[in-house]
Amino acid sequence: MSQGQRPEIDRDVQTLHAMGYAQEMQRRMSGFSNYAISLSIICILAGGITSFHVGLCSVGGASIGLCWPLMSFVALAFAATMAQVASAFPTAGGLYHWSSILGGRGWGWGTAWFNLAGLITVMAAVNQATFQFMLGAFAPRLGYSPETVSHWLGCLSNASVADELIGSGDPAVWPILVVQVFFVSIITFSQALFNDRGIRLTTRLTDFSGYVILVVSVSLTLALFFFAKDYDFSRLVTFKNYSGLPEGAAVWPKTESMAWLFALGILLPAYTIIGFDGSAHTSEETKGASLEVPRAIIRAVAVSAVFGWLLLIALVIAIPDMDAAVAQGANVFFWIIDQTLPNWLNVAMLLGITITQYCCGLAMVTSASRVIYAFSRDGGMPFSNVLRSVSPTYRTPRAAVWLSAALVVSFTLLVPYITITAVGVIFLYLSYVMPTLASLFAHGRTWTNMGPWNLGLWYKPLAVSCIFSGAGLVIIGVQPPNHIAIWIVPGFAVLLIAYWYAIKSRDFAGPPSGTVSEERHAEILATERALDEAHASRNADS
Repeated sequence: MSQGQRPEIDRDVQTLHAMGYAQEMQRRMSGFSNYAISLSIICILAGGITSFHVGLCSVGGASIGLCWPLMSFVALAFAATMAQVASAFPTAGGLYHWSSILGGRGWGWGTAWFNLAGLITVMAAVNQATFQFMLGAFAPRLGYSPETVSHWLGCLSNASVADELIGSGDPAVWPILVVQVFFVSIITFSQALFNDRGIRLTTRLTDFSGYVILVVSVSLTLALFFFAKDYDFSRLVTFKNYSGLPEGAAVWPKTESMAWLFALGILLPAYTIIGFDGSAHTSEETKGASLEVPRAIIRAVAVSAVFGWLLLIALVIAIPDMDAAVAQGANVFFWIIDQTLPNWLNVAMLLGITITQYCCGLAMVTSASRVIYAFSRDGGMPFSNVLRSVSPTYRTPRAAVWLSAALVVSFTLLVPYITITAVGVIFLYLSYVMPTLASLFAHGRTWTNMGPWNLGLWYKPLAVSCIFSGAGLVIIGVQPPNHIAIWIVPGFAVLLIAYWYAIKSRDFAGPPSGTVSEERHAEILATERALDEAHASRNADS
C-alpha cells in the first residue's frame, strides 16, 4: 500500500469508527473495483439477454427503443438518491443501515430482510439462468436437437425438484432438474470459494468481468450491425401486439391493451438494471468510500444503460423476421445470433457471455454476504454471533459467504426459475424504496449532515419520483404469468411484521446511534488489534 493511500484509508476508518463499527474487513478496493462490482451484478449480458423475450414479446421493437431508455432514467433516479445516502453513511449492508438511521430500527430491520431476500432470490435466478444459457448455447453443438433443448428450457422455467418430490410435476423432467441442481451447486459454491479467499481475489475477478462485459457487449453490438441483412430502425418505435405468443408457451397472456403491453415491456430493463446496491454493500472495503461509492453507483447504472441499449438495438436490427423471432419465445437470442453471425464468432460471443454471467453471480455473493455480515453485526439475524465473524486469514465474512451460497442452492431446489425471477426483482426494488422513503422524511430534519456527494435541491424531487416508480414496478411485476408474486411478497411482509412485533422488537437495538463512547471506542480498537494480530500470526505460520 502506497504512503499516499494511507491517509485516505485512515479517514475511512475514522468515519467507520464514528458510526460505532470496527474496520474488520480489508479496505483494498479502488473506485474502479467498487464500480466493477455493480457493473458485474447488473451485467447487461445476463439480464439483458436472458430476458430479451420479455420485452420483444410485448410490443415488439418499441419495447427496446422506448421502454429501455424510460426505465434507464428511473434506475438513474434510484442510483442518484442511493448515491447521496451512501456518501453520508458508507457502511456494509448499506440499505439496512440507512433505513435504520433515517427511519428507525424496525424500518431498517424490514429493509434488511427485503434486501437480503431480493439478493438471494436474484442470485439464484442468475445462476440458474447461467446454467440454462450454457444449455441453450452449447447443448445443440453437442448433438442434442434444438427441439429437445427448447423442451428442457421450458421445463426448467416452470418446475423444481420440490414439485417432483411431492408428485405435482412431470416425472419426465426429473433428470434435467437434477442436472441443473448439480451444475448450479458447482457454480454457486465455486463463487463462494472465490469470495471466501479474500476481497483481493474477488475484485481481480470482478475487475476482469467489468472489462469483459464492455468488450463482449461492444463486439457483439458491432458484429450484429455488420452482419445484419437490413437496417430498419423504424422497428424501434413500431408497436405491435405480440401478447399470447408464442402459441402454447406465451410470454404474456393475450390482451388488446397496447398501453398495458408497453408497461410490461418495461420489465426487461427492470430485470437487467438492478443490483447496483452492491457498491454500497462493499463500502467498508473501498478506499475513499464517501466519494468513490456514490460515483461507482451512478457510473455502473449509466454505463449499463447506454451499452445495454445499444446492444439490444443491434439485436432488434439484426432480426431477419420479427414474427419469426417472436415465435421463438425464450429461445429468441440464440435464434438471432444463429441466423446472423458466423459460427466461429457465434461461439466466441457465447463463451464471453457465459464468463460474464458467472462473474455476475460471483459479485452477488459478495453483495449478499456483506448484507448478512452487517445485519448480524447488529444482532438482526438468527445465529448472529456466527454470521458476523470475519476470517482472520482472509478478512472476509466467511460464514455469511457460505450461508449465501447455501440459500441460493436451496432456492434452486424448492422454487421454479420463473417464480424466483418474479419475486426477486420486487423484493430488491422494495428494499430500494424503503430507505428512499425514510430519507425523504428525514432530509433536512433528523438528517442534516450530508456526505461529500450531494444532489442538493434535486434530492427530494428524485426521491419522490423513485417512490412512485417503485410502486408502479411492483404493480407491473405481479401480473400474469408472474401473479404468484402477489401472494409471496405480501405473505413475506406479513411474516416479517408478525416476527418483529412478537420477538425482534424487544431484543433488536439496531445500528449504534449517537456519539461513540470511550468504552465502545476501546472495544473497536481491541477488535481491530485482535484481527490484525491473528492475521499476522497466520501469515507467519504459512
